Amino acid sequence: MEVIEKGHSLGSSFVQLLKDTNPAGVGTGLVATLFSTLGPGVIVMTSAKAGGLTDGQAVSWLLAIYSFGGLATIFMALRYRIPVVIAYSIPGAVLLAKLLPNFTLSEAVGAYLVVGAVALILTVTGLIKKVVDRIPVPIMLGMVGGVLFSFGIGLFKASIEQPQIYGIMLVVFFGTMAFKKFAAKIPPIIVAIVVGVILIVAYGQVKPFPLNFEIARPEFIWPTFSLRAIIDISVPLFFLVIGVQNIQAVGVLLAENYTPPINAMYLIPSIGAFYNASIGGHCAVTAGPSTAICSSPAAHPKHELRYVAAFYEGVFWFCFALLAKAAVDAVNMVPKEFTMVLAGIAMFDVFSTAFRGAFAGKFRYGALVAFFVTVTNLSILNVGAPLWAIIFGVVISLVLETEDFKMNSNSAPPAEASPAAAAASR
Repeated sequence: MEVIEKGHSLGSSFVQLLKDTNPAGVGTGLVATLFSTLGPGVIVMTSAKAGGLTDGQAVSWLLAIYSFGGLATIFMALRYRIPVVIAYSIPGAVLLAKLLPNFTLSEAVGAYLVVGAVALILTVTGLIKKVVDRIPVPIMLGMVGGVLFSFGIGLFKASIEQPQIYGIMLVVFFGTMAFKKFAAKIPPIIVAIVVGVILIVAYGQVKPFPLNFEIARPEFIWPTFSLRAIIDISVPLFFLVIGVQNIQAVGVLLAENYTPPINAMYLIPSIGAFYNASIGGHCAVTAGPSTAICSSPAAHPKHELRYVAAFYEGVFWFCFALLAKAAVDAVNMVPKEFTMVLAGIAMFDVFSTAFRGAFAGKFRYGALVAFFVTVTNLSILNVGAPLWAIIFGVVISLVLETEDFKMNSNSAPPAEASPAAAAASR
């Protein structure tokens, strides 16, 4: 069994990257970076404050999750030449705002290490891939559609509530798409960004903050292993990492007709958990929304060139990590609606492909249940909605769509039976 899928040599891929670099890829990588730093970075800082961490520990937390995410994303882009983004658990950061006040930072770090160790064991033994391979793709895509649904709502809500800024951005985006020759040279999302920046400046929505450009310094934390911390922190984080977020990214890549390197998408974040924890950061994951942005047609019309967007997001992430102090101040300069609109625009085509893959063929009831459960965004037993969406979706399909499972098991190739099969059938 392969512990990690084979790929390209990093050197040859870097040479190819220099040839493949294009404005759409760099621009989309920047959009994904803005989405994943303007807001999520603030969430981490808020959780750090709620947990009683010092400013130095908070900056070290940011340094951990963004530096590893950046380097790991660069590695994945070069090794597989597909747009896989390694990040950190945003719901996990929200969860930690509630849990950290009850524990010391060293106890939390011990809990992070337990998650990384369990995830690593399950990946190396091949259990993760076996489970993922048995999830029907339409049900997974139904879950992905539910995850992305809020971004579409945010896009149009902001456009309706503030048409003078975000409505104009949306019109400019679609208007640019209509001129196909022009859009082939200058990506519509780049035009929308330029117009959006001009408008938020003109309407005085950019708040000036003094920026501190000092290089961030790590603070090393020695772990303490507490049974209570393992139960309260490790268990919910484990399900967020293994059963919720990584699987979103797998579904997103399937929606865009990529072959996901599933072992690598679980193994690399599990290794990252050890690095992150050493300087106070929580668990790494494969990011669903950022992967969706970088794998969308906004990154490039050609599938084989969209890895460029992920590579440059990794570069931007690493720079963000080094300048974490300045970044914490900078994220407060633009309104949250601006990043929500950018994310919605970038993922617009992904919505279409996810819904088409979920509801156009087999397992439609299961996919529909998965979609609605995800949209509720409710957690049960501290486990997020996406995992329950897949569980409930599979159960409904087992009850109502038994023939679809039989058809998949008897057909060759079973295109909708599993991620691996779907990829193999292309």
